[in-house]
Amino acid sequence: MSPHWWLGLGIRCAAVVAFTAGIGHCSVQPGTPTHSGAIGGDAGGGAPVALLSPDPAGLPVEPVMLTTVAKGLEHPWGMAWLPDGTLLITERPGRLRILRSGRLDPAPVPGVAPVAADVKADQLFASSQGGLLDIAPHPRFSENGWVYVSYAHGSRDANGTRVARARFDGRALRDWEVIFRVNRSKSGGQHFGSRLVWLPDGTLLVSIGDGGNPPVSLDGDWIRLQAQNPASHLGKVVRLNDDGSIPPDNPLVGKKGADPAVWSLGHRNIQGLAYDPVHQRVWATEHGSRGGDELNLIRAGANHGWPVVSHSREYSSGQPVAGSTSAPGFIDPRRVWMATIAPSGLAVYQGDRVPQWQGNLFVGGLVAQGLRRLQLDGQGAVIGESVLPIGARVRDVRQGPDGELYVLTDEPRGRLLRVRPAERPAAAS
Repeated sequence: MSPHWWLGLGIRCAAVVAFTAGIGHCSVQPGTPTHSGAIGGDAGGGAPVALLSPDPAGLPVEPVMLTTVAKGLEHPWGMAWLPDGTLLITERPGRLRILRSGRLDPAPVPGVAPVAADVKADQLFASSQGGLLDIAPHPRFSENGWVYVSYAHGSRDANGTRVARARFDGRALRDWEVIFRVNRSKSGGQHFGSRLVWLPDGTLLVSIGDGGNPPVSLDGDWIRLQAQNPASHLGKVVRLNDDGSIPPDNPLVGKKGADPAVWSLGHRNIQGLAYDPVHQRVWATEHGSRGGDELNLIRAGANHGWPVVSHSREYSSGQPVAGSTSAPGFIDPRRVWMATIAPSGLAVYQGDRVPQWQGNLFVGGLVAQGLRRLQLDGQGAVIGESVLPIGARVRDVRQGPDGELYVLTDEPRGRLLRVRPAERPAAAS
């Protein structure tokens, strides 16, 4: 099968998505709201916005003070605070943990349906990169009690990302309901994406990975090409109503050969997703292949290029994955890390505890074992980068309701850490 099979669906390798009207990135001006408050920022148009990160050895290092808030977490993946300050933490093997008043409950929260022995139709696939992944309370949790989780479902031969919601009563999850199922099953244990972010209009963004690296295949070709197939959820960000239905203003609604849940396409594996309420922007970090990790400014209907346009290289040969690193019709990343950091977790800091961090992005790094602090200008261009060493694989980073910055470390006995700038010693008099 031709590697450009998606031409029949109206997508061209170096052009905008031809089957859509007004979805191509040239039609939206910087900062223009599109599709219920989702913001794109710079639309491209030849603007040189893709910046290669300097060699890590040349980046400034910011000393930090780390405080262990909780420990003994088995490969924690996602965290979210409830209105009363309670913190919910997912563990990839399938447990939901709860931190109350600074103390970790010894027993996991009951009611995670995919791990129940009698729920065969919704079995958790907790292998390799799969498992219980992100978590996000409903924006009106105080009224309805809904908590949303993403997870890998199925078996090694047939699996995919799902999103479910359940009511949390302070002790257990009840009324488990699957609201989203990825529409193309895959094999292996790679690239589930699975970050969850609420937009101000009450819709939910979900990142979906491309399905995996070669030799994983689907329909007679590398599965990663599904990222350019608008009928497939693989390699996409999808946008849902809170009950799993499709918002009528999604960019591909009514487009022939496209799935209406798709909100953006051309992604490899987004594991960092965050909304900036000040500038109304959606930011994402995604894993590259053998380098080429990206920070992207996501916009409704935009094509971010994978695997047609990329800085990545093949794991097997070291050769470029794509024939180009930039092309008309595709949105360039705002930052590219050629030295792999393996980004996971992303936060926009809006707290008041550390004034110099205001408006900065914090990118978690699994391979980098730390955070990258990115300073932005008013247009969302990266104008500064520094390293905050953590000394462990960072899976998630979030700002807490107290204005502090927290990270989860991806370890068999993972930790929840509070991160603050190290106090500088007083100058000698």
